Amino acid sequence: MIGIAVLGSTGSIGVSTLDVVQRHPQRFRVLALSAHRNHERMAEQCRAVRPRYAVMVDATAAEQLRAALADMPEPPEVLAGAEALEQIATLPEVDYVMAAIVGAAGLLSTLAAAKAGKRLLLANKEALVVAGAILMRAAQASGAELLPIDSEHNAIFQCLPPQRPEGLTHAGVERILLTASGGPFRTTPPEDLARVTPDQACAHPNWSMGRKISVDSATMMNKGLEIIEACWLFDTPPERIQVVVHPQSVIHSMVQYNDGSVLAQLGNPDMRTPIAHALAWPERIISGVEPLDIFAVARLDFEPPAPERFPCLRLAYRAAREGGTAPVVLNAANEVAVAAFLEQRIGFTAIGRIVEMAMDRLPAVPVDAQGPHQGLDQVLGVDQQARAVAEQAILEVGATAA
Repeated sequence: MIGIAVLGSTGSIGVSTLDVVQRHPQRFRVLALSAHRNHERMAEQCRAVRPRYAVMVDATAAEQLRAALADMPEPPEVLAGAEALEQIATLPEVDYVMAAIVGAAGLLSTLAAAKAGKRLLLANKEALVVAGAILMRAAQASGAELLPIDSEHNAIFQCLPPQRPEGLTHAGVERILLTASGGPFRTTPPEDLARVTPDQACAHPNWSMGRKISVDSATMMNKGLEIIEACWLFDTPPERIQVVVHPQSVIHSMVQYNDGSVLAQLGNPDMRTPIAHALAWPERIISGVEPLDIFAVARLDFEPPAPERFPCLRLAYRAAREGGTAPVVLNAANEVAVAAFLEQRIGFTAIGRIVEMAMDRLPAVPVDAQGPHQGLDQVLGVDQQARAVAEQAILEVGATAA
């Protein structure tokens, strides 16, 4: 029986993970769940899968969860605080950790799981974007298995040779073709984007996601973060990663080889497919996803992303090339800017402007991998600096707009 901890269980990835796991009760045992403050959904999940531990980062939510589960014959041990995330991610009886906490908040627990040598199912983009060198080094040192959950990276993983000790070039790989739906504004004239509302930005045509990730899809920052992730996961420079807009979201990504072959992974846009793949790898298990009907799809379209419509993509390539702390600044400024947009403090097109202002004001410096905590303190410090700079930029952009 494989023991699993799901970090971020009440979000869309966490819910999908539990759906897959519950289809295989003889194979998987959910030992721990975590959430920020959604104690109602957490209570439902605890009653359904009966974990040993349930973590609520918010202390008040933890008390509410304890009260809600008091009538269970064997309620889980309810823990509170961010430190408890690391505790459940490193439990000896936990074999696999689903890292599905959105944003930089998931960094420390993801890193803890990697250091503990777990099979790490990585759905948290920011862990690699913010601390790619640190995370990859920790996984290598401990022997942790790092399997990507993003549909695009999971597709690339499936299309690459299983063994490639000498890198992608020796494996005959020419390029990684990272597909993108184009989001809800793929055909919107750039001059109309300034009037976009949060609800419009969150109305993704193909995927059901949280609001922050949905906005990232609308700006294509999510694809930018995925470029940086792919650089770390597959040890490749950004110049060998090409973004391809594919509005049907049927091909999840492709790999081009030097013999002219292009391998693609296809499937319905449902996150249970990559989750099931990572849970069972190298085997295959039932995910609950309907088989792809290629006759119903009928056609597959491809186009390059429009740079004037998606400036965040350009900024992400810049961060990937500059390296060091540049991705930290990119991610932190974007989180702050997206939050401000969702709160209607700034317009949609200001998101990219704020990120660029932060990157210009905090030039990239190398991450000191030999320093205290192998550069983690430096990364977290730059993250906080970038958030402060972004907040100042929001005030300036607001003043200009006024």
